[in-house]
Amino acid sequence: MAGQWVPRDHDELTAGWRLWLELGSSVWPRPGWNGSPDEAVRGLCELLDSCDRILTDYLASGGPADAEVAGLIRSMHLAASWIRELWSGDTTPLDGERLALLHGDLAGFAEHALGVRTLLAEGGGWASLMR
Repeated sequence: MAGQWVPRDHDELTAGWRLWLELGSSVWPRPGWNGSPDEAVRGLCELLDSCDRILTDYLASGGPADAEVAGLIRSMHLAASWIRELWSGDTTPLDGERLALLHGDLAGFAEHALGVRTLLAEGGGWASLMR
């Protein structure tokens, strides 16, 4: 993901830091995964809930809706919404083909999340924490 993020104030920096921390959590299935697509995307759904809380808190503190950090948060929904729509509620056991599709979907989202996380780290001044 190309670009640059520079927080305009302390509130945006704080929201960026919170998002950066959340994006450090794994969207991959957890060790106790039951093998269903629904369970596989549970971490992704929880991440989006966290993004909603970060954006709500940022806007409630007076942050503008057009701030860059708000756009970065919204991008997480754009990158994940179709994955959530496709796989949430799907409890059909995965065969090799569906497993590959699910893996590809999650890998694509993880790539987007890493790009956002990198932008946040560089703009927020904590890039050294990503090494």
